[in-house]
Amino acid sequence: MSNPNQELIVYVDEDGVPTGETAPKLDAHNANTRLHAAFSCYIFNDLGQILVTRRALTKKVWPGVWTNSVCGHPGPDESNTDAITRRADYELGMQVSDVSVILPKYIYKTPPFNGIVEYEFCPVHLARMVTAPSPNPDEVNDYKWLNWSDFAFELQSDKDDVWSFWCKDQVKQFDDQILRPYINHDR
Repeated sequence: MSNPNQELIVYVDEDGVPTGETAPKLDAHNANTRLHAAFSCYIFNDLGQILVTRRALTKKVWPGVWTNSVCGHPGPDESNTDAITRRADYELGMQVSDVSVILPKYIYKTPPFNGIVEYEFCPVHLARMVTAPSPNPDEVNDYKWLNWSDFAFELQSDKDDVWSFWCKDQVKQFDDQILRPYINHDR
């Protein structure tokens, strides 16, 4: 596996089209972060619970906050599905299946958090767990499985950035019909 600190991010326009420019991931995230390609993924187990993770305290962007299962950046010419598979393996030590996009054109820009602004064209995906997580401590400080209603309540009641900006914003846009097969086992 290549060093994730040497990964390249891909700059995009507001339609998600690559501009042809890339930058090293860590250098690209700063107080003036430019719009770049990313993904978010929410992983569900066979009980209909969602995997949530607490970002490692050593991460440059939003350290120590709770968030969705896995986030990351597709590399140049890498599909989001391939990037999700790669990052789930690297961050969580797990395999996933049935990756599907639910918010294909999601864009967000965070307020500064520890001096870093995140600005991403970030399609949002759902996936199913194939193997149990065994997190990489350089990426994940903690994790837990939550019932969807408990997860949604925690996000809604968060006023202190315990949860990531993007996670709270994304979940507000989810359609219950799309979630039903994941949380109610209607496979």
